[in-house]
Amino acid sequence: MRNLRIPLGIICLSLLTTLCHAQSQELNLPRQSQHAVVTQRIGVTDITVNYHRPLANGRKIWGGLVPYGQVWRAGANENTTVTFTSPVTVEGKPLAAGTYGLHMIPTEGDWTVIFSNMSTAWGSFSYKQDEDALRVTVKPAATGDYNALTYDFNQLKPDAAVLTMSWDKVAVPINISVDVNKVVAASLQKQLRGLAQYDWQAWNDAATWFLTAKYDYDQGLRDVDQSIQNEERFENYMTKSELLDAMGKTSEAKTARDEALVKANALQLYAYGRQLLKQDHKPQEAFAVFHQLVKRYPDAWVSHLAQARLDTGEGNYDAAIREMKLSNNGAPDNIKPQIDALVKQLEAKQDINK
Repeated sequence: MRNLRIPLGIICLSLLTTLCHAQSQELNLPRQSQHAVVTQRIGVTDITVNYHRPLANGRKIWGGLVPYGQVWRAGANENTTVTFTSPVTVEGKPLAAGTYGLHMIPTEGDWTVIFSNMSTAWGSFSYKQDEDALRVTVKPAATGDYNALTYDFNQLKPDAAVLTMSWDKVAVPINISVDVNKVVAASLQKQLRGLAQYDWQAWNDAATWFLTAKYDYDQGLRDVDQSIQNEERFENYMTKSELLDAMGKTSEAKTARDEALVKANALQLYAYGRQLLKQDHKPQEAFAVFHQLVKRYPDAWVSHLAQARLDTGEGNYDAAIREMKLSNNGAPDNIKPQIDALVKQLEAKQDINK
């Protein structure tokens, strides 16, 4: 048998050619179907559609360019994809967080919308049903003329939105909802494992969210206790008192509130007194806070404001005017016009506490 020897130069040339082909990539050039991305946030969940936009250009789209009864790529070029950063519900059915290839089966009646675990294919040409994560049925509607295929979010709610694909004269709505409270609660606990765990304000912000969302007050209480452990502040003790009030623990709430007031500075005391006076309609409690403010911070400009309100409560408008003018001497420039307006009310014998 003859021993065939291939010249080294040919071997090197062949290897170089192989490497060059392996390393080549698609050029970044304009495409006929332009790329687009649209994102909608629901709560803290981001929903992102990444797609290409074919143009109708007067062609027959449905039942023509896009045949009825066949899996369609729901866009052009690579897979149209939908990414959910947390679990969602699509048309009443659960779908885990992740990125999915989006496909549709158009018909003259209801459409099938498919979320595939394969998200990196080219269109629907290699689509396999056994890779489906979810299929839902939706009802298309007539719409205005969309020359370019468009995805958009509308009918926004705090916990839901409708993702709509519109092309030609057809709109395909997909209802998506999120368990916002559950997702936010889980997100907060993850966030508070990072650098934020050492910050009193981060824990207090988390507790405040539970309070305003009226959700899992027990977890809110645990978070505010951690805030207090990091640093005792007027703000976190007040948050704790509000959480305890919401839980019906009135006595414990008062204890936390009293502790908050001990730690309050002059501005915080005045602001809390104003809240009691204006929002909560508790004048006697407000006056008690104003008395505490005047006693603890007698020289503060807000203390003169507080004393003016106390004088007004007793019908002593002349004394209230004097206190207002003293307050004006030390107040920041942006506050002075408000004090001037209060002085005018007092000069007209108007009760500034109402």
